[in-house]
Amino acid sequence: MSNDTDRELRLAMIGAPNTGKTTFFNGLTGGRAKTANYPGVTVERRTGHFHTLGGTAVELIDLPGIYGLAGRTLDERVAVDAITGRIEGETPPDLLLIFLDATHLRTHLHSVLELKALGRPAVLILNMMDLAERDGTKIDIAALERAIGIPVIPSNAARKSGREALVNRLDTLLESLPKTTTTDPLSIDGTTIKALQKEARSIANQVILHETGMNTLTRRLDGIFLHPLLGPVILAAILFLMFQAVYSWANIPMDLIDSGFSQLYGLAKQIKPDMLASFLADGVIAGLGSVLIFLPQIIILFGFILLLEASGYMSRAAFLMDELMRRAGLNGRAFIPLLSSFACAVPGIMAARTIESERDRLTTIMVAPLMTCSARLPVYTLIIAAFIPREKIGMFNQQGLVMFALYLAGIFSALIVAYILRKTVTKGETQPLLMELPSYKLPQVWDFALGLWQRIWIFLRRAGTIIFSVAIGLWFLASFPKGDNGIRDSFAGMIGSVLEPIFRPIGFNLETVIALVPGMAAREVVVAAMGTVYALQGNDEQIAGSLSQILQSAWTLPSALSFLAWYVFAPQCFSTIAMVRRETNSLNWTLFMVGYLFALAYIAAFITYHVALAFTG
Repeated sequence: MSNDTDRELRLAMIGAPNTGKTTFFNGLTGGRAKTANYPGVTVERRTGHFHTLGGTAVELIDLPGIYGLAGRTLDERVAVDAITGRIEGETPPDLLLIFLDATHLRTHLHSVLELKALGRPAVLILNMMDLAERDGTKIDIAALERAIGIPVIPSNAARKSGREALVNRLDTLLESLPKTTTTDPLSIDGTTIKALQKEARSIANQVILHETGMNTLTRRLDGIFLHPLLGPVILAAILFLMFQAVYSWANIPMDLIDSGFSQLYGLAKQIKPDMLASFLADGVIAGLGSVLIFLPQIIILFGFILLLEASGYMSRAAFLMDELMRRAGLNGRAFIPLLSSFACAVPGIMAARTIESERDRLTTIMVAPLMTCSARLPVYTLIIAAFIPREKIGMFNQQGLVMFALYLAGIFSALIVAYILRKTVTKGETQPLLMELPSYKLPQVWDFALGLWQRIWIFLRRAGTIIFSVAIGLWFLASFPKGDNGIRDSFAGMIGSVLEPIFRPIGFNLETVIALVPGMAAREVVVAAMGTVYALQGNDEQIAGSLSQILQSAWTLPSALSFLAWYVFAPQCFSTIAMVRRETNSLNWTLFMVGYLFALAYIAAFITYHVALAFTG
């Protein structure tokens, strides 16, 4: 390709999910991706840039996975629109890089023929050749190339050497691109698709020289993980281990972070004048430190979820959950968005686009905020650390058991609400679960580390923007004007005094109510807000300890349990509410979700508080 053109060539990566597109994308772009939404929709796209060996500038686009051109989900429709040039303001890609898992060639070859029939210049990347060879599958690459009429490049996206075949040929492929696309796209209708499927079967029979009936390792593992009795037990054990690890593994780094912020607090208190010292210590350090101390636990939680996704087990979990989900009126495909909501409800709600049934998708969106997201983790950890003894029940950590119980409460609440919704406002037939189970894989270290860092950075960015801003704003509102009654005479106290009568029946005091208001920005902000509020009221020795120690003396056990019950349900996250508004395109559904969640939160907190009072006196 000559270098006299000023524009980058646009290459689009397209293919079925789990074909290694993202791994290949990270390898070519060095993981430097830019994420944005397509115009007018909430579907995300990832773009990156690199230069070929010949110096040609390339924009690489990683499109959502598709199984064909039918466009049954929003993600698939947007991907098809992107490669056909129907996205407003965007030109179609110069070259399609069609990815196909070599271990599933027979299954997905028809979609390659559909994409080729669009008339766009295309190359087939036959990925995961190492796994195919491991399983004893032999493919005649030259025969496949002749049969489908486009270049075929064998690949192993996980290794640099496995990507070199494309890198070395890319300049030659780009040189041969037509100046304009003159091929008339084939009219893709039901009859055409059936003909392409028949052609794909015929080609597969010709080019697959040898194949095994099934991957031996996958078959043996699925015999264990998908066993009707053993499978659910293993899934429950994995989730239980995850929550135990969140506590057991994070203690040392959390203590180090806590110690570091305590020292910073002490140093800041020595600064003159006193107002500046209060701003830095009580506003900035107390606010941020109260949240950042939980970073190790969030890293552990994200790490487990990424490992489950990368290994291929996540799809098995959806399969195992299908029966339970169907009893709630959903299907197993909803399990993946709901499980993703354990990290954050926002991407979980976005992941519901892969659900074909609009009623199932809407129901999933309505209950996704009930999943215990990582933003609740600082809240749960704070209260549990303050009121649940760090002891063991048998071999299990007592605090971890309480955390597991809170997660279970969110899960079962979501299933109950989904059942009620499907019997009433989203009533309709439940769609059967249709999904492909990928082969088991060892997670790639680079992809795992990159994915984990991206999630950590999102948390740190929230801490550095939303939480930092709220902590400073709350410090000002809680510091002025000064009065004889302390914080009650401040602006924050005035606001809290108006709301306090509403929350008094569920055991919340003024400080708690004050923290709830800025806590609407994001759930974990309430911890930073409490840190600031109590820092402004407590002495230096108290704050030099920890917020959990302060709460032990400031709250009663019924109030603490009521607060936990509130946070199981309360939709205190503007980002989640905004995402529901965007994904449903309905203000009524958004208000419905916010209303029923706040109602559940108040009822659960009221019952918890008064039952706990009855038992504790």
